[in-house]
Amino acid sequence: MTKPSRILVPATTANLGPGFDCLGMALSLYNEIEVIPLAAAPDSTEIVEIEGEGASELPCDDRNMIVYGMHRVFARAGVTPPPFTLKTVNHIPMMSGLGSSSAAIVGGIVAGNELIGNVFTRDDLLTLATEMEGHPDNVGPALLGGLIVAVATASLPIITQVDVPPLQMVIVTPDLRVATDEARRILPSMLSRHDAIYNIGRAALVVQALSQGDFDLLGRAMDDRLHQPYRKHLIKGYDDVVSAAKAAGASAVAISGSGPTLIAFAPDRHKAIAHEMRQAFAVHEIHSRTWVLEVDRLGARRV
Repeated sequence: MTKPSRILVPATTANLGPGFDCLGMALSLYNEIEVIPLAAAPDSTEIVEIEGEGASELPCDDRNMIVYGMHRVFARAGVTPPPFTLKTVNHIPMMSGLGSSSAAIVGGIVAGNELIGNVFTRDDLLTLATEMEGHPDNVGPALLGGLIVAVATASLPIITQVDVPPLQMVIVTPDLRVATDEARRILPSMLSRHDAIYNIGRAALVVQALSQGDFDLLGRAMDDRLHQPYRKHLIKGYDDVVSAAKAAGASAVAISGSGPTLIAFAPDRHKAIAHEMRQAFAVHEIHSRTWVLEVDRLGARRV
């Protein structure tokens, strides 16, 4: 690649209630990555400029996850890293449960692949992204778009995309930080057969409900006993915010990823639901941001 390349990578929401580590969906909120090839190497082989979310926190050298993803692609292709300038504009909040780390991984491997002439297929990139992230429920939709059902295997992840009708979702991100490793540590190491059956059945129903746009079914199915009962205590005001969302018209509410973002599904009244959820957090003296987003159907792509 000799010309600059601009790439969009969507935010993602994983788990969707009972589909722990198996369900994920891409959302219409994006990080923008611009890769500019350099004719000659400067003092460093890469120059990183960051705007937006995390600009004051993220590293601007080869510790940056996007750069790391690019170098993983170069290493797998067996090529010497070409010099480049990397500019990012981040709109996905960090440590929010909206897949910011997956967006960085996917953005890096897509950008790296572009830089060396797209020598790898989407399946190749999906395998590499899953290796880097550890599971495919966020990197899958970030790369492919839409709603995905994902299972990690020893080689290529098993992933299927599920067609969904036009949907709008309310996203509410409180001013809290929930580290993914902490959110995993508090989960039980054992699950009863009864609770396993509870989650398996509801995960299947959530996929069916989303594929048909059936909000009534979604409201009855989007519950679980594997992670949300343990994680909700990390989100101050959780019960009140969920109650406010449902009172305003939401059919279902779930923790997005490991939190603290909450995602509410409804056929209409999205702005009213967002307002009530934000107000419920405010009662607990927690500032929050809201978006009304759609399903991103394309995944990471050059624009």
